[in-house]
Amino acid sequence: MEDKLGVRIDLRSDAVHVEGPEEGVETVRRIFEDFEALRKMGINPHNGELNGMLHLVVADAGMTLRKLAESGKQRSHGTKRMVQPRSVNQRVYLEAIEEHDMTFGVGPAGTGKTYLAVAMAVSALNAKKVSRIVLVRPAVEAGEKLGFLPGSLQEKVDPYLRPLYDALFDMLEPERVEKMLEKGVIEVAPLAFMRGRTLNDAFIIMDEAQNTTIEQMKMFLTRLGNNSKAVITGDITQIDLPNPRRSGLVDAINILDGVDGIRFCHFEEADVVRHALVQRIVRAYEAAKPQQQNLPLEMGEGNPMELGGAERPGMKTQ
Repeated sequence: MEDKLGVRIDLRSDAVHVEGPEEGVETVRRIFEDFEALRKMGINPHNGELNGMLHLVVADAGMTLRKLAESGKQRSHGTKRMVQPRSVNQRVYLEAIEEHDMTFGVGPAGTGKTYLAVAMAVSALNAKKVSRIVLVRPAVEAGEKLGFLPGSLQEKVDPYLRPLYDALFDMLEPERVEKMLEKGVIEVAPLAFMRGRTLNDAFIIMDEAQNTTIEQMKMFLTRLGNNSKAVITGDITQIDLPNPRRSGLVDAINILDGVDGIRFCHFEEADVVRHALVQRIVRAYEAAKPQQQNLPLEMGEGNPMELGGAERPGMKTQ
């Protein structure tokens, strides 16, 4: 509050003293009053949630802690914790999921793209807006060819879907998640198994969409059935495909932006909500990109004829 509103807050024995611009002081007063009202209602956001809520309130004069708490409670029906955005872009993302049948969340790691999508899916399921949740992730490391791996289909794809499971277990009791998986209320599947299906009355999430090919993305997007929502998340700076230009996510951004019923939400480094160090790591890598592009090839990389024009001893040019 001090940083964003230009005020000084002094906690004394008799009261909290606030000095600064009149508008900033008034905002602080409103925040303290709302916080006390929420406390009396039994709503006690933990440090991470409260920090995110404060960021939103000081960034938007029309927003209050009460409004955020009320919308968070509505979105958190039947879940273990309150679904609460921690940045302006996260709030836009949640509102887009509520208002559109297809939403793309694009941005760096740690911005809450997947977590918030799963939270909204669980909320929709608990409110009986949909009858099932379908979680999809491309298994790029196995080239979508999972047959050679040991175990059942579930065991084959589990390593690729672990981030989605983590979010589910954060929202629901583990026993309930297991029962839903057994009954097919929550379904997990590799992208390759989506072909030919029509997904009705479902909340569908595809994670790591940057690792889909153009053909896979088109196939997935056309699986959407009646009374269904789809959320597609990905980070175009972490494409693991052999040819990054063939990323289905990059292609979709270029082709579908502006199509009625589809919303693209873009996250930035400032939206990182993991450990504070993660934000600094993302910033450092972004700053290093221009320098890396100008670096010469390391010895042993690239075509040997490009490293001085002659072959090195023991090397053969194909």
